[in-house]
Amino acid sequence: MTTSRRLADRKSEKFQKNITKRGAVPETSTKKGSNFAVGPILLGFFVFVVIGSSLFQIIRTATSGGMA
Repeated sequence: MTTSRRLADRKSEKFQKNITKRGAVPETSTKKGSNFAVGPILLGFFVFVVIGSSLFQIIRTATSGGMA
């Protein structure tokens, strides 16, 4: 048997063993946690930037007398 044939047989055998294990995932390997798309720190930073920039714009408009 050639080396490539043995390698192919080994990979095929490993694949066949893996098929019988499908669906039997232990609970420890599953991802647990919140389902947030963004983290709370990133969300807080975004809110800080949006509110901060709007306050800055309001102050700048008020000090310039409404004429931008």
